[in-house]
Amino acid sequence: MSRLSDLFSWARFRAVLVKEFIQMKRDRVTFAMMIGVPVMQLLLFGYAIDTDPHNLPTLVEMRDESPVARALLAGMETSDYFDFVGISQSADESLLALKDGTATVVVTIPAGFARDAMRGRVPQLLLTVDASDPVAAAGAIGAIDGVVETAMAQSLTGPLSFAAPVPPPFEVVIHRAFNPEGETSVNIVPGLLAVILSMTMVMITAVAIVRETERGTMESLIATPARASEVMLGKILPYVFMGYVQTAVFLIAARALFDVPFAGDFSAFFIGFNLYILVNLALGFLVSTLARSQMQAMQISFFTILPVILLSGFMFPFAAMPAWAQTLGTAIPATHFLRLVRKVMVKGAGVAEVLPDIGAICVILVVITAVALKRYRQTLD
Repeated sequence: MSRLSDLFSWARFRAVLVKEFIQMKRDRVTFAMMIGVPVMQLLLFGYAIDTDPHNLPTLVEMRDESPVARALLAGMETSDYFDFVGISQSADESLLALKDGTATVVVTIPAGFARDAMRGRVPQLLLTVDASDPVAAAGAIGAIDGVVETAMAQSLTGPLSFAAPVPPPFEVVIHRAFNPEGETSVNIVPGLLAVILSMTMVMITAVAIVRETERGTMESLIATPARASEVMLGKILPYVFMGYVQTAVFLIAARALFDVPFAGDFSAFFIGFNLYILVNLALGFLVSTLARSQMQAMQISFFTILPVILLSGFMFPFAAMPAWAQTLGTAIPATHFLRLVRKVMVKGAGVAEVLPDIGAICVILVVITAVALKRYRQTLD
């Protein structure tokens, strides 16, 4: 028995087991991560993620005011794929709406549409879809034929029933704007920059600051006359250079390896990615005020990455998410930077088209910075 107890002791095993449970209870951040991450994944994947987007914002170029054209639009509006948000007066206005994200779909009804349909000339109904997100575009493109046939059958009844044969007496022409081939790399690669910068900037900053706290060098900074804002800027600005290097490597690789275009104004991109780097570094600074160790800093940083991937529109169409998920996604800086990058690189947008995204990032930056500075002062106390 003595030899067996030398090899394994239930008392020693129980002591170590109890000790680990006590340690787990004390390490509340790790325990919360173990419970919170699976719950978040379950809720997001179960309720927020949908690969079949509906209610896509749609503009109409109405060049024919006939009952047939109005009936067709009324039928499309009853479907849950199209959400008509206004009337476009010209092709240039429609293109601008597609560029700045005001519209995802533009329906163009040409002049003389009803007359030509009655005479058997098979007029064309043009559906221009923002294909920079192929998944979102595919839903509208795949549904349009069935929606049109149903709309014509339901709307053109009575005296107009002669105008609703099957198939319809017109042709639906699909124009995939900004990504004619529907390549997923055109959508994924620009969005990947938002994920990469968020992942590295937040984690590196948080771990670097917490490391100084663990080593005791943070007390030296606290003892100096440096204010909280000065310490914050001094700690995060060196990593801005790292963000520049990452962005330069990314742009070169995106063009050389995946043939992703850069069609827009570089100044719009420059303003956007500088603000995005700052907001992620500020978030890393905030994480460092919540973590007590480098491991906790990495865990909390990982927790912030999950919403970036799932709620920003990077992996799944933003328009397909429920309203509450879109509200949460709007509070994430990656959502706005991802839109900005896609607009500039793929759609050829300039500063004017990305101003709403720049403004949203600025607001989030101010909020995160204010909270981080407040937490830092509390830490000093």
